[in-house]
Amino acid sequence: MIVWINGTHGAGKTTTSALVQQLIPDSRVFDAEKVGETLMDIKPGLPETDNFQHWPPWRPLVVETARRVLDYTGGTLVIPMTVLVEPYWREISTGLAQHAIPVRHFVLHADQATLRSRIAGASPVPSPFRLKYLAAYAEAARTWLHSEAEVVDTTHRTPAEVARQIAGEVQRVRK
Repeated sequence: MIVWINGTHGAGKTTTSALVQQLIPDSRVFDAEKVGETLMDIKPGLPETDNFQHWPPWRPLVVETARRVLDYTGGTLVIPMTVLVEPYWREISTGLAQHAIPVRHFVLHADQATLRSRIAGASPVPSPFRLKYLAAYAEAARTWLHSEAEVVDTTHRTPAEVARQIAGEVQRVRK
């Protein structure tokens, strides 16, 4: 099984994923961003883009890597990864379904003010890259993302509380 933890920057994906992994037996965290970093390391570089998710190989490589890891280890993969482009999510989720890999898709949500505050507090200079995705997240949430996933509001909750909720939901369905 895959527990996909989606949401924009500042929602708490990375921290929450590590905590979820500790709560679900036989689970591992797979950071799909590493697949993008591998593509960014190709020399000479791939065509210019502002986001590695736009490169067509990224999505099937994420599916194939997740499939291969699960084939090798079994258990659960917890994947913290923002995917805000609906066709990209469809490609990934369809690819996983073709391999009969069940996916629990969670979106960590917080209001815009909270997200901005978290991004600003993450470093001395707020990341323009992270801030740029707040509008894209709001649009995805409004148009498709929140209907495609289980939304978990993180605005006034700690990562540990959110992780317990997600792990509880995953384990409840498995029984």
